[in-house]
Amino acid sequence: QVQLVESGGGLVQSGGSLRLSCAASGSVFSILVMTWYRQASGKQRELVARILGDDSTNYADSVKGRFTISRDNTKNTVYLQMDTLKPEDTAVYYCNVAGFTSPMGPRYNAWGQGAQVTVSS
Repeated sequence: QVQLVESGGGLVQSGGSLRLSCAASGSVFSILVMTWYRQASGKQRELVARILGDDSTNYADSVKGRFTISRDNTKNTVYLQMDTLKPEDTAVYYCNVAGFTSPMGPRYNAWGQGAQVTVSS
């Protein structure tokens, strides 16, 4: 099994910054993709940023230019640097990691426990 542990959420004023971390442990043979999602109260979960094995990245339009996703392969950790935060960024942020547990599989798809990010105006 693969476990994810998130850290770094909190309360920040509008315009401030936070960095989220998500560390994978357990049967991690390989990591294919690492993704950050968020879910605001009363809304559906949405993709925020994604980083693939070749380090290519994708961002939601709402966070482009403000958020940066990165990974440390030596630590099986993905980060989300959030700058110029806005009140509308307030949500619970979840990391998601997919990969293989061994050279021949099976594949895993793990979720973090969620980290609350609150941006005050």
